[in-house]
Amino acid sequence: MESKLQELTSKIYNEGIEKANKEAAAIVENARKEAEAILENAKKEALELKEQSKKESDELYNNVANEVTMSARQSILALKQQITNLVVSRLVHEPVKSAVNDKDFIKKIIETIIKNWDPGSNAGINLALTLPKEDEKTLGNYFDRKTNELLKGGLDIQFDNKLSSGFRIGPGDKSFLLSFTDEDFENFFKYYLRPRTTKLLYGDE
Repeated sequence: MESKLQELTSKIYNEGIEKANKEAAAIVENARKEAEAILENAKKEALELKEQSKKESDELYNNVANEVTMSARQSILALKQQITNLVVSRLVHEPVKSAVNDKDFIKKIIETIIKNWDPGSNAGINLALTLPKEDEKTLGNYFDRKTNELLKGGLDIQFDNKLSSGFRIGPGDKSFLLSFTDEDFENFFKYYLRPRTTKLLYGDE
């Protein structure tokens, strides 16, 4: 009887130990699997984060590079434009200034304009000529004397303190005026010289 009790006790004990070992092994296995899953997820998230960071870094680099390139191009273009303007101004300013201060040159231009204002018309025309106030005694007196020779109509000569050089001319009714100041001449020549100067300086870029 005692032997059977001992045998039963041992059996229960062994079964308990075996069950506990199995449960412990299952717990360890589950823990291992969970740890592996956590580690795998962590690796995956780290890789995704790394790829995202690289993508953002590449985008930032490209944006900065594009901005730098664009800024550099704009700076170069601005510099080229400044150099071109300086060259054109140097080419135009002094010759134009000298020309508009040459009274004989101005006389010839005004005479040419008056003679060709309306060469096909036999009717007399009236023109209005505005000169700088400082030219009243020179150009003013000259064209007073030349009016009958140049025009079938009349020439109304006025003087303007605000006009420093050149002249303005138009119909007697002043419906419009053609301006030929030093600034007008400069702008005219600069307009045509600037593209040619740019090409000479920088080629066909």
